[in-house]
Amino acid sequence: MILASTPIVHHPFEFGIGGFSLTGFGIAVLLAFLIAQIVSERELANRGRDVESAAVADVLFAALLGTIIGAKIYYVAIVTHNISDLWSRGGFVFWGGFIGSVVLCAATIRYKKLSFLRFADVAGIAIAAGYAVGRTGCWAVGDDYGRPYSGPLSVSFPQGAPPSTVYEMQKTFHTQFPPGTDPASVVSVYPTQLIVVLLGFAMFAILWRMRDHKHAEGWLFGVWAILAGVERFIVEFFRAKDDRFDWALGLSMAQIIALSMVLVGVAIMAARSRTGPVRPGFRAVPVAA
Repeated sequence: MILASTPIVHHPFEFGIGGFSLTGFGIAVLLAFLIAQIVSERELANRGRDVESAAVADVLFAALLGTIIGAKIYYVAIVTHNISDLWSRGGFVFWGGFIGSVVLCAATIRYKKLSFLRFADVAGIAIAAGYAVGRTGCWAVGDDYGRPYSGPLSVSFPQGAPPSTVYEMQKTFHTQFPPGTDPASVVSVYPTQLIVVLLGFAMFAILWRMRDHKHAEGWLFGVWAILAGVERFIVEFFRAKDDRFDWALGLSMAQIIALSMVLVGVAIMAARSRTGPVRPGFRAVPVAA
């Protein structure tokens, strides 16, 4: 049994202004989309795509709605199977949010008669930047933590979403504890939120350095898909989860999706590796040598 003895004790970041309660999660989400907008507009303008740059705000609004709806639906359908969790503070699952945002973004881009691949080539950079910042919100409210752990930098979440108590971890994640364990005991866990933040910034740094590639539009999104799949596959080994499958060698649903994303990324990079008449480069006007 791994009970909290000398871990870092987490307290939610929350404060009130004029009768309104603000949480670190809400602030982080707003900053994530703001940073994604800045990155997207800058890159599209830098590439001479002023029409697409002007439409970024609308596309990102669609991404915000899609992220919230998709993440909560995934959380309820795959993780908790409890429809009341649609209204809970926690449960913003990455893959659900990603799928929801792609669907609404694609619909918005199609409605505006713009190029999805053009947006996608910039989206990888913007998603990585927003992801790194947005995930600090999971830390702020004590959501999306890892499995029991008592080593260096372990953290307990007595006020998490849900609290990292024996009772809550058994009920929500079906974590196994020795018989007779006090249900009220607080458990120390892996701070997977901070691991994800660090990996998110690493993805952004890699994509930022590769943004001036010589391939067709959309190629860089393939790179993001590979990096995101690898990141999620690794992090899932440390997370408190109950959706692992024996037939998949103990992998979780998120890891299966992650491996699929890697394959999709490889396919996109291969398909968009060369420019041509129907595969333009990402710049509207080539840069003079």
